Amino acid sequence: MLLMLWGTPRSRSTAFFRMMAERGDFMVVHEPFSYLAEFGYADIAAERITSAGDLIGALRSLGCRGRVFAKETTGRRYPEVLADRQFLTEDAQHTFLIRHPRETIASRHALDPGAGREKFGFESQHEIFTAVCRLGDQIPVVIDSGDLLTRPAAVIRAWCARVGIDFRPDALTWAPTDRPEWQPSGRWHADVAASTGFARRPTRPGVDVEHDPVLSGHLRHHLPFYEEMHARRLC
Repeated sequence: MLLMLWGTPRSRSTAFFRMMAERGDFMVVHEPFSYLAEFGYADIAAERITSAGDLIGALRSLGCRGRVFAKETTGRRYPEVLADRQFLTEDAQHTFLIRHPRETIASRHALDPGAGREKFGFESQHEIFTAVCRLGDQIPVVIDSGDLLTRPAAVIRAWCARVGIDFRPDALTWAPTDRPEWQPSGRWHADVAASTGFARRPTRPGVDVEHDPVLSGHLRHHLPFYEEMHARRLC
């Protein structure tokens, strides 16, 4: 079994990854496609992968042998994924985590103020979502991180039911810890490393996305992709 979670950057997907690691019944894989694109390799099951084709093959093989959960972010396009019909329809069950672009843009801008429009990830996420919808026989599972923070147990229980695994309430909390998978991109995961569960952090002073001359344009561009997926979210 291979479960994929595609989240936009800063959508709280790392907290979701931490919850899946806490379950203890899945091999967890952290952002393999992103690491391959950013660093030239992804380490999976003690194997160093250096091409997208080999990465898809490795995930496919692991999913045939056991339970695998892979979390990925969509701050770039993944043409090899989009071109592999079998991976999109048979080899993996693809699920999606969304968060309002007003929040994700502000959060990413704080860490990466020079990020271009595509780096916020909604268009790429929607592209994968659309491909899975087109090729599959049902709408894939979409959850919104706002719902996840408000009703974590209910949302995770519903997600588990849809993907066909048992719900483990004990996994909704964890001890603060760093993880080796996060080391190449550690500054992006500091909040989760210090966390104990799904919880809204105090709002930090930041940019006003809706009135910033650049960021407001990013918001207008990405909002329709978010809104379409939000309308199909798991409530």
